[in-house]
Amino acid sequence: MKLKFPSKENPKLAEFVGILLGDGSIGIYECKSEHRVSLQYKLQISTNSIDDLEYISYLENIIQDLFGLKPKKFFRKGENTCDIRIFYRDVIKFVLNDMGMVVSPKWNRAKIPDFCMNNDLELMVLRGYFDTDGCVTVTNNNGTSYPQFEMKVCPSPMQNQFLTILKRRGFRFQLSDIGKGKIRIRLNGKKQTEKWIKEVGSSNPKHISKYLKYKKSVFNG
Repeated sequence: MKLKFPSKENPKLAEFVGILLGDGSIGIYECKSEHRVSLQYKLQISTNSIDDLEYISYLENIIQDLFGLKPKKFFRKGENTCDIRIFYRDVIKFVLNDMGMVVSPKWNRAKIPDFCMNNDLELMVLRGYFDTDGCVTVTNNNGTSYPQFEMKVCPSPMQNQFLTILKRRGFRFQLSDIGKGKIRIRLNGKKQTEKWIKEVGSSNPKHISKYLKYKKSVFNG
């Protein structure tokens, strides 16, 4: 197998950035054996193993398309979680050194790399983050139902970056402090959710299916 490394202009790489900022983790760990100490490099994306089966396949494919490798997939026993893992040192060094990502934990540290800001790649970052750490819901307000797109963001530089992108792109949203520095970003109603689907989109079949279902029932198709 020959690894490959994508251009920073590749929109799928920007989407991968958002995926890592959402449900990803990056670590470099010491592994001690009887005779020596070595380093283990690990990149992991954790997702729902029941509701996200189609999206798990998408994650495997995007990694293969970007880096030319098939990641390892682990289903946790007794948990509704699937871990997609990469152990290739050169890939993780590329993610850290060339892409500008930071090692975990994300709390107070996570940020969107500069190459994804102030251009259309920032929309792909939003897509990747929403697909992994966001949700689609429907709310009833005095008998009228309307959809909501929601993302929660931990305290970190990426909080202000996400807010900056949304404002720059003309989105109207609600912002809530949900404790310990974490915020909830919520887009409400037909206009804003349609704007999101048109400009940002989604690669997660679960989100797309929910949105289309609500659109058909609420907006009469």
